[in-house]
Amino acid sequence: MTQLTPGDIAPAFTLPDADGKPVSLSDYAGGRVIVYFFPAALTPGCSLEAVDFDAAMADLAAAGYQVVGVSPDSTAKLATFRERDHLRFPLLADPARDVLGAYGAFGTKMLYGKQVEGVIRSTFIVDVDAAGAGVVKVAQYNVRATGHVAKLRRELGV
Repeated sequence: MTQLTPGDIAPAFTLPDADGKPVSLSDYAGGRVIVYFFPAALTPGCSLEAVDFDAAMADLAAAGYQVVGVSPDSTAKLATFRERDHLRFPLLADPARDVLGAYGAFGTKMLYGKQVEGVIRSTFIVDVDAAGAGVVKVAQYNVRATGHVAKLRRELGV
């Protein structure tokens, strides 16, 4: 599994959001976007992380960051997740795991002491130029759901 590092070209993507509307990395042209990958909507850890990102949105936006969450879930499950947890940022469906794989966020990981294939909870900060191409500024793999957003905010000075 290839992992991205700061300075790498961010893989371009277009994925459906919870409403089925296509969202692309290039939609964030001229800005900075936090792209985070999570294993499964409607689970305790993923809910905690998503709610933390949502609570930080105003401060992140004031510092010039937008947030996008990506999981292998269906758009219908993501819509339920968004409504249940009152999330205000795009949740993107990648059931084929193509974008997860391109970012190195899917592969072998340890789960309860066993090696399994699955989503590796990961976060990337991508600077997107005016033409819509992105460069990875921060790449974090195997992040913890609890406290991750607070740690990221400290690292960004937000």
